[in-house]
Amino acid sequence: MMEKLEMMYEGKAKQVFKTDRDDEVIVRYKDDATAFNGAKKGTITDKGVLNNKITTFFFDLLAKNGVPTHFIERLDDREQRVKKLSIVPLEVIIRNRCAGSMAKRYGREEGEELAFPTIEFCLKDDDLDDPLINTYHIRALNIASQEDLDTITKLAFKVNDVLKKFLAEKEVILVDFKLEFGKDTKGNILLGDEISPDTCRFWDANTLEKLDKDRFRRDLGNVEEAYHEMLRRLTGKEN
Repeated sequence: MMEKLEMMYEGKAKQVFKTDRDDEVIVRYKDDATAFNGAKKGTITDKGVLNNKITTFFFDLLAKNGVPTHFIERLDDREQRVKKLSIVPLEVIIRNRCAGSMAKRYGREEGEELAFPTIEFCLKDDDLDDPLINTYHIRALNIASQEDLDTITKLAFKVNDVLKKFLAEKEVILVDFKLEFGKDTKGNILLGDEISPDTCRFWDANTLEKLDKDRFRRDLGNVEEAYHEMLRRLTGKEN
């Protein structure tokens, strides 16, 4: 049985613990909620439990559709066993509709459907507010090679294809979402982090009601209910 050792990292939403296996770690999901790069802070009751279950569901779905991820198994309500990754310091954002920072940046109406899905890269650096970065800068600054970028881009769009189709059957619009990738101990690029209402914009297909962390960001209320509703849409269960 794997042994959980000391905490090696704590982020805004998760803790990462060493194990007695060099190539595996344990991720623990917290209830802490942040927005605007940590400027707004709060707590969403049972968010860690819900995001753990939602992420487990999505990673299982993606694995069945040929997307390689770091996920191995869910250990309990809050913890997962995952492969240890050397994270590529990029936030990879796929957008199907114009929303959030994109709508503000270009002065477009939120919810405008894009002509086709698009991808953005942000440098993963809280001190710099995760600035947008283009592929030339990524390569020139030796953040990632062209080969790695090609793999990441291909996988990100495949994630979009799988999730968008599946969620449409659940009457949910996948507006946009953020992904993170890393390399395992063998040098393979895998999808890491999480896929949850924290990292995605989910809208009800009929009412356009927000079912994600925007309810916390924008003080819309019913935050916990939105997370429970997403779990119910995916699994048929609210807990």
